[in-house]
Amino acid sequence: MLKQILNHKLQAFLVLVLVSLFAIVRVFENSLFYDPFLNFFKGEFGNNPLPEFNPFALIIGLLFRYLINAIISLAIIYVIFKETELVKFASLLYIIFFAVLMIAFFGLLYGSDNSSTLPLFYIRRFLIQPIFVLLFVPAFYYQSRILKK
Repeated sequence: MLKQILNHKLQAFLVLVLVSLFAIVRVFENSLFYDPFLNFFKGEFGNNPLPEFNPFALIIGLLFRYLINAIISLAIIYVIFKETELVKFASLLYIIFFAVLMIAFFGLLYGSDNSSTLPLFYIRRFLIQPIFVLLFVPAFYYQSRILKK
């Protein structure tokens, strides 16, 4: 019993450390990643023209940030569930979602006028923030509870 309690404390501590890594990525986002949309979306962006950007550097910056967030998220999933199959499945979902979101992001960026800044904002939010882990952890927990019954 004591070993189980200590194990959960270690697990909670590891999750806390990993969540802290998300905060560190957020704090240093301006120096770590190329993203001219960071400042653009902080202000009133509704009627403003989109900022100038380097498409290749933007793709690399978004990929790098998404990859860092995905690795931290996968580590959280592993620490909580200790199942490599869930990590593999979540990895596949992260790859699929990245491809779909990047296509949608650049499709909106190049294929529409400035009136589509709000969808652009939300798609970019999914690319740069660790939102998927907030969806995956409860879903995997629910799935594990259903399978135990």
